[in-house]
Amino acid sequence: MKQKQTGDRSAIKTWARDSQIAPEFVGHRIAIHNGHKFIEILISEAMVGHRLGEFAPTRTFRSHGKVTKKVIEAT
Repeated sequence: MKQKQTGDRSAIKTWARDSQIAPEFVGHRIAIHNGHKFIEILISEAMVGHRLGEFAPTRTFRSHGKVTKKVIEAT
C-alpha cells in the first residue's frame, strides 16, 4: 500500500466492512464507514484475521429505561 512507501499518515476511507484484515495492513490507518460517519482506526497485529466492521460499531447503546421519581412513588 502507498501509505508506508510515501509516509502518508492520512486514513484510507472504506465502506467494505466485511473485508478481512491481512498482515500487510499492519501500521496503516483506515477509516471505516459505520452507516453514519467514518471511524478511523490504526491497524495492529492483534487485528489480523478479523473483519473491518468489528472495529466500527453501527449502533449506539443509550441505556435501558430510567427510574424516575414518579415510578418510585407508584410502587
